[in-house]
Amino acid sequence: MTGSSKFRSLAIAMGALFVVAACGSGGGGNGETLAADQTFRFGLSNDVTSLDPAHVDSAVDITFLNEVFTGLYKFDNNLKLVPSGATALPTISADGLTWTFPLRHDVVFSNGDKVTSADWVWSWTRTLRLNDAYASNLYAIHGAQDVANGVATTVSGLSAPDAYTLVAKLDVPAGYFLTQLAMPTAAEVLDQKAIAAGGGDDHWTENVSSYIGSGPFKMTARTPKQSMDFAPVKNWWGGDTGKLTGVHVDIGLDDVSRVKKFESGGYEVVGMANNGPGPDDVLRYKNDPTKSKLLTIFPGARSTALGFNFVKGPFASKPGATPGQDTTNPNDPGLDGRRAFSMAIDRAQLADIACAHAITCTPATGGPIAKGLQGYLGDGADPYSKFDATAALALYKKWDPTGSKVKGLELRYNSNASNDKVYQNVQAQLKQNLGIDVKLAPSDFPTLQRDRQQKLPILGRESWGADYDHPQDWFDNLFTCAQAPIGRGNDQAYCNPAMDTIVTAADAKPLAQAVPDYITAQKMMVSDVVWATMFYGTQSYMIQSYVRGAGYNSLYDYNWEGIRLLSH
Repeated sequence: MTGSSKFRSLAIAMGALFVVAACGSGGGGNGETLAADQTFRFGLSNDVTSLDPAHVDSAVDITFLNEVFTGLYKFDNNLKLVPSGATALPTISADGLTWTFPLRHDVVFSNGDKVTSADWVWSWTRTLRLNDAYASNLYAIHGAQDVANGVATTVSGLSAPDAYTLVAKLDVPAGYFLTQLAMPTAAEVLDQKAIAAGGGDDHWTENVSSYIGSGPFKMTARTPKQSMDFAPVKNWWGGDTGKLTGVHVDIGLDDVSRVKKFESGGYEVVGMANNGPGPDDVLRYKNDPTKSKLLTIFPGARSTALGFNFVKGPFASKPGATPGQDTTNPNDPGLDGRRAFSMAIDRAQLADIACAHAITCTPATGGPIAKGLQGYLGDGADPYSKFDATAALALYKKWDPTGSKVKGLELRYNSNASNDKVYQNVQAQLKQNLGIDVKLAPSDFPTLQRDRQQKLPILGRESWGADYDHPQDWFDNLFTCAQAPIGRGNDQAYCNPAMDTIVTAADAKPLAQAVPDYITAQKMMVSDVVWATMFYGTQSYMIQSYVRGAGYNSLYDYNWEGIRLLSH
Protein backbone atom coordinates (compact mmCIF):
# COMPACT_ATOMS: atom_id res chain seq x y z
CA MET A 1 0.00 0.00 0.00
CA THR A 2 1.65 3.25 -1.13
CA GLY A 3 -0.53 5.96 0.34
CA SER A 4 -3.94 5.60 -1.28
CA SER A 5 -6.91 3.94 0.37
CA LYS A 6 -9.84 2.36 -1.41
CA PHE A 7 -12.93 4.54 -0.99
CA ARG A 8 -16.56 3.71 -0.69
CA SER A 9 -19.59 5.89 -0.23
CA LEU A 10 -19.45 7.21 3.32
CA ALA A 11 -21.11 9.94 5.38
CA ILE A 12 -20.81 12.62 8.04
CA ALA A 13 -24.52 13.28 8.27
CA MET A 14 -26.76 16.09 9.53
CA GLY A 15 -27.30 19.09 7.32
CA ALA A 16 -27.70 22.80 6.43
CA LEU A 17 -29.59 24.87 3.89
CA PHE A 18 -29.54 27.19 0.96
CA VAL A 19 -31.74 29.94 -0.35
CA VAL A 20 -32.74 30.66 -3.90
CA ALA A 21 -31.80 33.96 -5.45
CA ALA A 22 -33.86 36.29 -7.56
CA CYS A 23 -35.11 34.89 -10.83
CA GLY A 24 -33.56 35.97 -14.09
CA SER A 25 -31.70 34.66 -17.06
CA GLY A 26 -28.17 33.95 -18.13
CA GLY A 27 -26.12 31.35 -19.90
CA GLY A 28 -25.00 28.43 -17.78
CA GLY A 29 -23.76 26.10 -20.47
CA ASN A 30 -25.38 22.79 -21.42
CA GLY A 31 -28.48 24.70 -22.49
CA GLU A 32 -29.14 25.96 -18.97
CA THR A 33 -30.63 29.38 -18.29
CA LEU A 34 -29.27 30.79 -15.04
CA ALA A 35 -30.92 33.12 -12.58
CA ALA A 36 -29.53 36.66 -12.77
CA ASP A 37 -28.60 36.63 -9.09
CA GLN A 38 -26.24 33.77 -8.27
CA THR A 39 -26.10 34.45 -4.52
CA PHE A 40 -26.40 31.14 -2.75
CA ARG A 41 -27.97 31.15 0.73
CA PHE A 42 -28.44 28.50 3.36
CA GLY A 43 -28.86 28.20 7.12
CA LEU A 44 -27.33 26.53 10.16
CA SER A 45 -28.92 25.55 13.44
CA ASN A 46 -25.81 26.43 15.45
CA ASP A 47 -22.70 28.42 14.71
CA VAL A 48 -19.53 26.70 13.56
CA THR A 49 -17.32 25.27 16.27
CA SER A 50 -14.19 26.73 14.69
CA LEU A 51 -13.05 28.31 11.44
CA ASP A 52 -9.41 27.48 12.14
CA PRO A 53 -8.22 24.36 10.27
CA ALA A 54 -6.10 23.44 13.29
CA HIS A 55 -9.16 23.40 15.53
CA VAL A 56 -11.90 22.07 13.26
CA ASP A 57 -13.88 19.34 14.98
CA SER A 58 -17.17 18.89 13.12
CA ALA A 59 -18.66 18.30 9.69
CA VAL A 60 -20.29 21.74 9.86
CA ASP A 61 -16.87 23.42 10.01
CA ILE A 62 -15.43 21.24 7.25
CA THR A 63 -17.97 22.49 4.71
CA PHE A 64 -16.51 25.99 4.94
CA LEU A 65 -12.86 25.06 5.33
CA ASN A 66 -13.18 22.99 2.17
CA GLU A 67 -13.88 26.19 0.20
CA VAL A 68 -11.58 28.69 1.93
CA PHE A 69 -8.39 26.65 2.30
CA THR A 70 -6.13 24.40 0.23
CA GLY A 71 -4.47 21.10 1.00
CA LEU A 72 -1.90 19.21 -1.01
CA TYR A 73 -4.72 16.97 -2.21
CA LYS A 74 -8.51 17.06 -2.16
CA PHE A 75 -11.55 14.95 -2.97
CA ASP A 76 -13.69 15.81 -5.96
CA ASN A 77 -17.46 15.33 -5.90
CA ASN A 78 -17.01 11.66 -6.76
CA LEU A 79 -14.57 11.08 -3.89
CA LYS A 80 -11.65 10.78 -6.25
CA LEU A 81 -8.47 11.99 -4.60
CA VAL A 82 -6.76 14.56 -6.84
CA PRO A 83 -3.80 16.93 -6.44
CA SER A 84 -4.59 20.46 -5.28
CA GLY A 85 -1.62 22.35 -3.85
CA ALA A 86 0.64 19.58 -5.18
CA THR A 87 1.30 18.93 -8.85
CA ALA A 88 1.12 15.15 -8.56
CA LEU A 89 0.92 12.28 -6.10
CA PRO A 90 3.97 11.96 -3.83
CA THR A 91 7.05 9.96 -4.62
CA ILE A 92 7.40 7.33 -1.88
CA SER A 93 10.64 5.56 -1.00
CA ALA A 94 10.90 1.78 -1.23
CA ASP A 95 10.62 1.40 2.55
CA GLY A 96 7.47 3.54 2.61
CA LEU A 97 8.98 6.10 4.97
CA THR A 98 10.05 9.08 2.84
CA TRP A 99 7.31 10.97 1.00
CA THR A 100 8.29 13.74 -1.42
CA PHE A 101 5.56 16.14 -2.51
CA PRO A 102 6.02 18.32 -5.64
CA LEU A 103 4.27 21.67 -5.07
CA ARG A 104 2.56 23.98 -7.54
CA HIS A 105 4.43 27.21 -8.23
CA ASP A 106 1.32 29.35 -8.75
CA VAL A 107 -0.54 28.92 -5.44
CA VAL A 108 -1.28 32.22 -3.70
CA PHE A 109 -3.38 33.24 -0.72
CA SER A 110 -6.48 35.35 -1.35
CA ASN A 111 -4.55 38.46 -0.26
CA GLY A 112 -1.90 37.86 -2.91
CA ASP A 113 0.80 36.34 -0.67
CA LYS A 114 2.69 33.57 -2.46
CA VAL A 115 2.65 30.03 -1.07
CA THR A 116 5.91 28.10 -0.83
CA SER A 117 7.07 24.95 0.90
CA ALA A 118 8.00 26.99 3.98
CA ASP A 119 4.31 27.85 4.42
CA TRP A 120 3.39 24.16 4.44
CA VAL A 121 6.06 23.38 7.03
CA TRP A 122 4.94 26.26 9.23
CA SER A 123 1.25 25.38 8.90
CA TRP A 124 1.67 21.70 9.74
CA THR A 125 3.95 22.55 12.66
CA ARG A 126 1.34 24.99 13.97
CA THR A 127 -1.38 22.35 13.72
CA LEU A 128 0.73 19.98 15.78
CA ARG A 129 1.65 22.67 18.29
CA LEU A 130 -2.03 23.44 18.90
CA ASN A 131 -2.68 19.68 18.96
CA ASP A 132 -6.45 19.64 18.58
CA ALA A 133 -8.75 16.89 17.33
CA TYR A 134 -7.36 16.35 13.81
CA ALA A 135 -3.72 16.98 14.62
CA SER A 136 -3.42 13.21 14.66
CA ASN A 137 -3.71 13.32 10.85
CA LEU A 138 -0.07 14.43 10.89
CA TYR A 139 1.19 12.08 13.60
CA ALA A 140 2.65 9.70 11.05
CA ILE A 141 5.49 12.18 10.43
CA HIS A 142 8.66 11.59 12.44
CA GLY A 143 8.83 14.07 15.31
CA ALA A 144 5.23 15.22 14.93
CA GLN A 145 4.13 13.98 18.32
CA ASP A 146 7.12 15.65 19.97
CA VAL A 147 5.69 18.98 18.82
CA ALA A 148 2.17 17.91 19.80
CA ASN A 149 3.44 16.99 23.28
CA GLY A 150 5.29 20.30 23.67
CA VAL A 151 8.80 18.80 23.85
CA ALA A 152 9.92 20.16 20.46
CA THR A 153 9.21 23.24 18.37
CA THR A 154 10.07 21.81 14.96
CA VAL A 155 8.99 18.61 13.25
CA SER A 156 12.21 16.70 12.67
CA GLY A 157 10.74 14.61 9.87
CA LEU A 158 9.43 17.57 7.87
CA SER A 159 11.62 19.60 5.53
CA ALA A 160 11.54 21.95 2.54
CA PRO A 161 14.66 21.32 0.42
CA ASP A 162 13.55 24.06 -1.98
CA ALA A 163 10.65 26.47 -2.38
CA TYR A 164 8.44 23.96 -4.17
CA THR A 165 9.36 20.61 -2.65
CA LEU A 166 8.04 19.27 0.65
CA VAL A 167 9.46 16.11 2.24
CA ALA A 168 7.90 14.12 5.07
CA LYS A 169 9.70 11.23 6.73
CA LEU A 170 7.37 8.85 8.57
CA ASP A 171 8.03 6.73 11.62
CA VAL A 172 6.42 3.67 10.06
CA PRO A 173 4.72 2.93 6.75
CA ALA A 174 1.21 4.39 6.79
CA GLY A 175 -0.94 3.67 3.78
CA TYR A 176 -3.73 5.89 5.04
CA PHE A 177 -1.53 9.03 5.24
CA LEU A 178 -2.36 10.39 1.79
CA THR A 179 -6.07 10.15 2.56
CA GLN A 180 -5.57 12.08 5.78
CA LEU A 181 -3.75 14.85 3.90
CA ALA A 182 -6.72 15.24 1.54
CA MET A 183 -9.14 15.96 4.35
CA PRO A 184 -10.03 19.67 4.63
CA THR A 185 -8.78 19.91 8.21
CA ALA A 186 -5.38 19.81 9.85
CA ALA A 187 -3.13 19.75 6.76
CA GLU A 188 -4.31 22.95 5.05
CA VAL A 189 -1.77 25.67 4.24
CA LEU A 190 -2.10 28.95 6.18
CA ASP A 191 -0.73 32.48 5.84
CA GLN A 192 1.61 33.09 8.77
CA LYS A 193 1.69 36.86 8.19
CA ALA A 194 -2.11 37.15 8.09
CA ILE A 195 -2.49 35.16 11.32
CA ALA A 196 0.04 37.38 13.09
CA ALA A 197 -1.64 40.54 11.80
CA GLY A 198 -5.03 39.21 12.94
CA GLY A 199 -3.99 38.80 16.56
CA GLY A 200 -2.43 35.36 16.50
CA ASP A 201 -3.80 31.87 17.05
CA ASP A 202 -6.82 32.89 19.11
CA HIS A 203 -8.16 35.79 17.08
CA TRP A 204 -7.21 35.64 13.39
CA THR A 205 -10.48 33.97 12.35
CA GLU A 206 -12.55 36.79 13.86
CA ASN A 207 -11.90 39.35 11.10
CA VAL A 208 -12.33 38.90 7.37
CA SER A 209 -9.15 40.92 6.76
CA SER A 210 -7.03 38.28 8.52
CA TYR A 211 -9.12 35.19 7.73
CA ILE A 212 -7.04 34.36 4.70
CA GLY A 213 -6.86 31.10 2.79
CA SER A 214 -5.91 29.96 -0.69
CA GLY A 215 -9.15 28.19 -1.64
CA PRO A 216 -11.68 29.22 -4.30
CA PHE A 217 -13.80 31.28 -1.86
CA LYS A 218 -13.02 33.85 0.81
CA MET A 219 -15.05 35.14 3.73
CA THR A 220 -16.38 38.68 3.24
CA ALA A 221 -18.48 39.18 6.39
CA ARG A 222 -19.21 37.43 9.68
CA THR A 223 -21.42 38.12 12.67
CA PRO A 224 -21.00 35.25 15.17
CA LYS A 225 -24.21 33.32 15.83
CA GLN A 226 -25.98 35.31 13.11
CA SER A 227 -24.46 35.06 9.67
CA MET A 228 -21.48 34.51 7.38
CA ASP A 229 -20.84 35.64 3.80
CA PHE A 230 -18.41 34.33 1.21
CA ALA A 231 -17.40 35.33 -2.31
CA PRO A 232 -15.34 33.63 -5.02
CA VAL A 233 -11.71 34.67 -5.21
CA LYS A 234 -11.04 36.75 -8.33
CA ASN A 235 -8.48 35.25 -10.69
CA TRP A 236 -8.14 32.23 -8.42
CA TRP A 237 -4.93 30.34 -9.10
CA GLY A 238 -6.84 27.04 -9.24
CA GLY A 239 -8.99 28.09 -12.20
CA ASP A 240 -12.75 28.50 -12.49
CA THR A 241 -14.66 29.17 -9.26
CA GLY A 242 -18.01 28.41 -10.89
CA LYS A 243 -21.20 30.42 -11.32
CA LEU A 244 -21.92 31.55 -7.77
CA THR A 245 -21.21 35.22 -7.06
CA GLY A 246 -21.78 34.98 -3.32
CA VAL A 247 -22.73 32.62 -0.49
CA HIS A 248 -24.76 33.82 2.49
CA VAL A 249 -25.20 31.64 5.57
CA ASP A 250 -27.84 32.33 8.22
CA ILE A 251 -27.14 30.99 11.70
CA GLY A 252 -29.61 30.09 14.43
CA LEU A 253 -32.51 28.49 12.55
CA ASP A 254 -33.83 25.20 13.89
CA ASP A 255 -34.63 22.21 11.70
CA VAL A 256 -38.32 23.01 11.35
CA SER A 257 -37.71 26.67 10.49
CA ARG A 258 -35.22 25.77 7.77
CA VAL A 259 -37.69 23.39 6.12
CA LYS A 260 -40.41 26.04 6.24
CA LYS A 261 -38.10 28.47 4.46
CA PHE A 262 -37.33 25.79 1.90
CA GLU A 263 -41.04 25.31 1.26
CA SER A 264 -41.63 29.04 0.86
CA GLY A 265 -38.77 29.37 -1.64
CA GLY A 266 -36.39 30.88 0.87
CA TYR A 267 -33.92 28.01 0.75
CA GLU A 268 -32.83 25.86 -2.13
CA VAL A 269 -31.43 22.96 -0.16
CA VAL A 270 -31.80 21.49 3.29
CA GLY A 271 -29.02 19.08 4.15
CA MET A 272 -25.67 20.83 3.66
CA ALA A 273 -23.06 21.45 6.33
CA ASN A 274 -24.38 18.67 8.55
CA ASN A 275 -27.68 20.47 9.16
CA GLY A 276 -30.29 18.15 7.73
CA PRO A 277 -34.08 18.22 8.04
CA GLY A 278 -35.67 16.70 11.12
CA PRO A 279 -37.11 13.18 11.00
CA ASP A 280 -40.73 14.33 10.95
CA ASP A 281 -40.18 16.42 7.84
CA VAL A 282 -38.18 13.66 6.17
CA LEU A 283 -41.04 11.24 6.75
CA ARG A 284 -43.57 13.79 5.49
CA TYR A 285 -41.61 14.27 2.27
CA LYS A 286 -41.01 10.55 1.88
CA ASN A 287 -44.74 9.85 1.96
CA ASP A 288 -45.79 12.68 -0.38
CA PRO A 289 -45.67 11.78 -4.12
CA THR A 290 -44.78 15.35 -5.12
CA LYS A 291 -42.45 16.30 -2.28
CA SER A 292 -40.63 12.97 -2.46
CA LYS A 293 -39.14 14.12 -5.78
CA LEU A 294 -37.26 16.81 -3.83
CA LEU A 295 -35.90 14.36 -1.24
CA THR A 296 -32.72 12.31 -1.62
CA ILE A 297 -31.47 10.02 1.14
CA PHE A 298 -27.76 9.38 0.83
CA PRO A 299 -26.04 6.43 2.53
CA GLY A 300 -24.21 7.33 5.70
CA ALA A 301 -21.13 6.30 7.58
CA ARG A 302 -22.05 7.76 10.93
CA SER A 303 -22.41 5.81 14.16
CA THR A 304 -24.25 7.29 17.13
CA ALA A 305 -23.95 5.90 20.63
CA LEU A 306 -24.04 6.44 24.35
CA GLY A 307 -20.56 7.02 25.71
CA PHE A 308 -19.55 6.19 29.29
CA ASN A 309 -16.88 7.95 31.35
CA PHE A 310 -14.13 5.42 32.20
CA VAL A 311 -12.40 7.46 34.92
CA LYS A 312 -15.18 9.25 36.80
CA GLY A 313 -18.72 8.43 37.88
CA PRO A 314 -20.63 5.17 38.24
CA PHE A 315 -19.57 3.68 34.89
CA ALA A 316 -15.84 4.18 35.45
CA SER A 317 -13.57 1.20 34.86
CA LYS A 318 -10.74 2.79 36.86
CA PRO A 319 -12.17 5.59 39.04
CA GLY A 320 -9.74 8.41 39.72
CA ALA A 321 -7.40 7.70 36.82
CA THR A 322 -6.16 10.66 34.81
CA PRO A 323 -7.54 10.71 31.25
CA GLY A 324 -4.83 9.13 29.14
CA GLN A 325 -3.78 6.58 31.73
CA ASP A 326 -4.47 2.84 31.38
CA THR A 327 -8.12 2.12 32.26
CA THR A 328 -8.02 -1.66 31.93
CA ASN A 329 -9.23 -3.33 35.12
CA PRO A 330 -10.00 -7.05 35.61
CA ASN A 331 -12.38 -6.04 38.39
CA ASP A 332 -14.04 -3.28 36.35
CA PRO A 333 -16.66 -1.77 38.73
CA GLY A 334 -18.58 -0.04 35.93
CA LEU A 335 -18.83 -2.88 33.43
CA ASP A 336 -22.17 -4.32 34.54
CA GLY A 337 -23.69 -0.84 34.49
CA ARG A 338 -22.48 -0.14 30.98
CA ARG A 339 -23.74 -3.47 29.74
CA ALA A 340 -27.12 -3.06 31.45
CA PHE A 341 -27.67 0.37 29.89
CA SER A 342 -26.80 -0.94 26.43
CA MET A 343 -29.05 -4.01 26.63
CA ALA A 344 -31.95 -1.91 27.96
CA ILE A 345 -32.23 0.07 24.70
CA ASP A 346 -34.46 -1.39 22.01
CA ARG A 347 -32.65 -0.11 18.93
CA ALA A 348 -35.47 -1.10 16.58
CA GLN A 349 -37.93 0.99 18.61
CA LEU A 350 -35.46 3.85 18.72
CA ALA A 351 -34.99 3.86 14.94
CA ASP A 352 -38.74 3.64 14.37
CA ILE A 353 -39.68 6.48 16.71
CA ALA A 354 -36.70 8.80 16.44
CA CYS A 355 -35.57 8.18 12.85
CA ALA A 356 -38.78 8.54 10.84
CA HIS A 357 -39.52 4.81 10.84
CA ALA A 358 -35.85 3.98 10.29
CA ILE A 359 -35.50 6.31 7.27
CA THR A 360 -32.91 8.64 8.81
CA CYS A 361 -31.04 5.88 10.63
CA THR A 362 -30.82 2.12 10.95
CA PRO A 363 -30.37 0.07 14.16
CA ALA A 364 -26.74 -0.67 15.04
CA THR A 365 -25.92 -4.26 15.93
CA GLY A 366 -22.39 -4.67 14.57
CA GLY A 367 -20.16 -2.47 16.71
CA PRO A 368 -18.97 1.14 16.48
CA ILE A 369 -17.71 1.06 12.86
CA ALA A 370 -20.72 1.68 10.63
CA LYS A 371 -22.21 -1.03 8.48
CA GLY A 372 -20.74 -1.30 5.01
CA LEU A 373 -17.31 0.00 5.99
CA GLN A 374 -14.04 -1.87 6.34
CA GLY A 375 -13.91 -3.30 9.85
CA TYR A 376 -17.66 -3.71 10.35
CA LEU A 377 -18.12 -6.67 12.68
CA GLY A 378 -21.27 -8.01 11.07
CA ASP A 379 -24.97 -7.93 11.85
CA GLY A 380 -25.66 -9.01 15.42
CA ALA A 381 -21.95 -9.19 16.31
CA ASP A 382 -22.33 -6.83 19.27
CA PRO A 383 -23.96 -9.00 21.98
CA TYR A 384 -24.84 -5.98 24.11
CA SER A 385 -26.80 -4.37 21.29
CA LYS A 386 -29.42 -7.10 21.57
CA PHE A 387 -32.44 -5.77 23.44
CA ASP A 388 -33.17 -7.87 26.52
CA ALA A 389 -35.08 -5.92 29.16
CA THR A 390 -35.18 -8.80 31.63
CA ALA A 391 -31.45 -9.49 31.51
CA ALA A 392 -30.65 -5.78 31.55
CA LEU A 393 -32.75 -5.18 34.66
CA ALA A 394 -31.21 -8.13 36.49
CA LEU A 395 -27.72 -6.90 35.63
CA TYR A 396 -28.59 -3.38 36.70
CA LYS A 397 -30.05 -4.49 40.04
CA LYS A 398 -26.92 -6.50 40.75
CA TRP A 399 -24.74 -3.49 39.92
CA ASP A 400 -26.79 -0.79 41.67
CA PRO A 401 -29.30 -2.42 44.04
CA THR A 402 -30.24 0.82 45.85
CA GLY A 403 -30.21 3.14 42.82
CA SER A 404 -27.61 5.35 44.46
CA LYS A 405 -25.08 5.09 41.65
CA VAL A 406 -27.30 6.72 39.07
CA LYS A 407 -29.02 9.25 41.31
CA GLY A 408 -28.99 12.61 39.54
CA LEU A 409 -27.45 11.11 36.38
CA GLU A 410 -27.44 13.45 33.37
CA LEU A 411 -27.23 12.60 29.67
CA ARG A 412 -25.37 15.29 27.69
CA TYR A 413 -26.08 15.84 24.01
CA ASN A 414 -26.33 18.62 21.44
CA SER A 415 -29.90 19.60 20.77
CA ASN A 416 -31.70 19.59 17.43
CA ALA A 417 -34.99 18.11 16.27
CA SER A 418 -33.43 14.73 15.47
CA ASN A 419 -31.28 14.41 18.60
CA ASP A 420 -34.13 15.52 20.85
CA LYS A 421 -36.26 12.64 19.58
CA VAL A 422 -33.41 10.18 19.98
CA TYR A 423 -32.56 11.00 23.55
CA GLN A 424 -36.12 11.50 24.70
CA ASN A 425 -36.72 7.95 23.53
CA VAL A 426 -33.53 6.70 25.22
CA GLN A 427 -34.67 8.45 28.41
CA ALA A 428 -38.09 6.79 28.19
CA GLN A 429 -36.62 3.33 27.55
CA LEU A 430 -34.22 3.57 30.50
CA LYS A 431 -37.15 4.55 32.68
CA GLN A 432 -39.38 1.74 31.42
CA ASN A 433 -36.78 -1.02 31.32
CA LEU A 434 -34.50 -0.16 34.24
CA GLY A 435 -36.68 2.13 36.35
CA ILE A 436 -34.06 4.89 36.11
CA ASP A 437 -34.80 8.61 35.88
CA VAL A 438 -32.06 10.04 33.68
CA LYS A 439 -32.11 13.82 33.29
CA LEU A 440 -31.54 15.10 29.77
CA ALA A 441 -28.99 17.90 29.55
CA PRO A 442 -29.17 19.32 26.01
CA SER A 443 -27.16 22.27 24.72
CA ASP A 444 -26.05 23.68 21.41
CA PHE A 445 -23.09 21.93 19.79
CA PRO A 446 -20.43 24.62 20.41
CA THR A 447 -21.35 24.66 24.12
CA LEU A 448 -21.11 20.88 24.34
CA GLN A 449 -17.72 20.91 22.63
CA ARG A 450 -16.45 23.71 24.89
CA ASP A 451 -17.56 21.84 27.99
CA ARG A 452 -15.79 18.71 26.76
CA GLN A 453 -12.58 20.71 26.57
CA GLN A 454 -12.81 21.13 30.36
CA LYS A 455 -14.30 17.88 31.61
CA LEU A 456 -15.76 14.68 30.22
CA PRO A 457 -19.49 13.93 30.59
CA ILE A 458 -20.43 10.95 32.73
CA LEU A 459 -22.96 9.82 30.13
CA GLY A 460 -23.18 11.50 26.75
CA ARG A 461 -23.94 11.37 23.06
CA GLU A 462 -21.11 10.05 20.94
CA SER A 463 -21.25 10.30 17.18
CA TRP A 464 -18.65 9.88 14.46
CA GLY A 465 -18.91 10.21 10.70
CA ALA A 466 -16.16 8.36 8.88
CA ASP A 467 -13.59 10.56 7.15
CA TYR A 468 -12.49 7.71 4.88
CA ASP A 469 -13.05 4.00 4.56
CA HIS A 470 -10.27 2.72 6.77
CA PRO A 471 -10.62 1.48 10.38
CA GLN A 472 -7.56 3.56 11.31
CA ASP A 473 -9.79 6.63 11.01
CA TRP A 474 -11.95 5.37 13.86
CA PHE A 475 -9.32 4.01 16.20
CA ASP A 476 -6.65 6.69 15.95
CA ASN A 477 -9.16 9.53 16.24
CA LEU A 478 -11.50 8.07 18.85
CA PHE A 479 -10.35 5.08 20.83
CA THR A 480 -6.59 4.98 21.40
CA CYS A 481 -4.83 6.14 24.55
CA ALA A 482 -3.39 9.13 22.67
CA GLN A 483 -6.95 10.40 22.21
CA ALA A 484 -7.97 9.84 25.85
CA PRO A 485 -6.82 13.14 27.46
CA ILE A 486 -9.50 15.80 27.89
CA GLY A 487 -10.05 17.80 24.74
CA ARG A 488 -9.16 14.99 22.33
CA GLY A 489 -11.40 12.64 20.40
CA ASN A 490 -11.87 9.95 23.06
CA ASP A 491 -14.59 11.43 25.27
CA GLN A 492 -14.71 8.31 27.43
CA ALA A 493 -11.03 8.50 28.51
CA TYR A 494 -10.89 4.84 27.51
CA CYS A 495 -7.28 3.64 27.33
CA ASN A 496 -6.37 0.03 26.65
CA PRO A 497 -2.65 -0.40 25.87
CA ALA A 498 -3.19 -3.97 24.67
CA MET A 499 -5.70 -2.73 22.11
CA ASP A 500 -3.32 0.07 21.11
CA THR A 501 -0.62 -2.49 20.36
CA ILE A 502 -2.94 -4.32 17.99
CA VAL A 503 -4.01 -1.08 16.30
CA THR A 504 -0.44 0.15 15.88
CA ALA A 505 0.52 -3.06 14.12
CA ALA A 506 -2.59 -2.90 11.92
CA ASP A 507 -1.88 0.70 10.92
CA ALA A 508 1.41 -0.34 9.31
CA LYS A 509 -0.12 -3.12 7.21
CA PRO A 510 -1.90 -3.07 3.86
CA LEU A 511 -5.62 -2.72 4.44
CA ALA A 512 -6.58 -6.28 3.48
CA GLN A 513 -4.06 -7.68 5.96
CA ALA A 514 -4.96 -5.14 8.65
CA VAL A 515 -8.74 -5.64 8.80
CA PRO A 516 -8.61 -8.83 10.96
CA ASP A 517 -6.49 -6.98 13.53
CA TYR A 518 -8.89 -4.04 13.59
CA ILE A 519 -11.77 -6.44 14.10
CA THR A 520 -9.96 -8.02 17.07
CA ALA A 521 -9.40 -4.56 18.56
CA GLN A 522 -13.02 -3.58 18.02
CA LYS A 523 -14.27 -6.73 19.72
CA MET A 524 -12.26 -5.69 22.79
CA MET A 525 -14.14 -2.39 22.87
CA VAL A 526 -17.48 -4.11 22.34
CA SER A 527 -16.77 -6.37 25.30
CA ASP A 528 -15.90 -3.35 27.43
CA VAL A 529 -18.94 -1.39 26.10
CA VAL A 530 -16.92 1.70 25.38
CA TRP A 531 -19.76 2.84 23.15
CA ALA A 532 -23.32 1.56 23.42
CA THR A 533 -23.70 1.98 19.65
CA MET A 534 -27.37 2.65 18.90
CA PHE A 535 -27.74 3.39 15.19
CA TYR A 536 -25.99 4.08 11.92
CA GLY A 537 -26.90 7.24 10.05
CA THR A 538 -28.11 8.36 6.67
CA GLN A 539 -27.94 11.82 5.09
CA SER A 540 -31.19 13.43 3.93
CA TYR A 541 -31.22 16.27 1.41
CA MET A 542 -34.12 18.38 0.20
CA ILE A 543 -33.16 20.00 -3.12
CA GLN A 544 -35.39 22.31 -5.16
CA SER A 545 -35.91 21.26 -8.77
CA TYR A 546 -34.19 24.39 -10.10
CA VAL A 547 -30.92 23.86 -8.22
CA ARG A 548 -28.07 22.18 -10.05
CA GLY A 549 -24.83 20.81 -8.65
CA ALA A 550 -25.84 20.51 -4.97
CA GLY A 551 -25.51 17.17 -3.24
CA TYR A 552 -23.48 14.90 -1.02
CA ASN A 553 -20.90 12.25 -1.84
CA SER A 554 -21.24 10.31 1.41
CA LEU A 555 -18.29 12.16 2.94
CA TYR A 556 -18.65 15.82 2.03
CA ASP A 557 -21.05 18.28 0.45
CA TYR A 558 -20.47 18.89 -3.24
CA ASN A 559 -18.11 21.77 -3.93
CA TRP A 560 -19.64 25.22 -4.28
CA GLU A 561 -17.81 25.66 -7.59
CA GLY A 562 -20.30 23.32 -9.27
CA ILE A 563 -23.52 24.80 -7.84
CA ARG A 564 -25.69 27.07 -9.97
CA LEU A 565 -29.21 28.46 -9.76
CA LEU A 566 -31.46 28.15 -12.78
CA SER A 567 -34.05 30.70 -13.82
CA HIS A 568 -37.41 29.79 -12.28
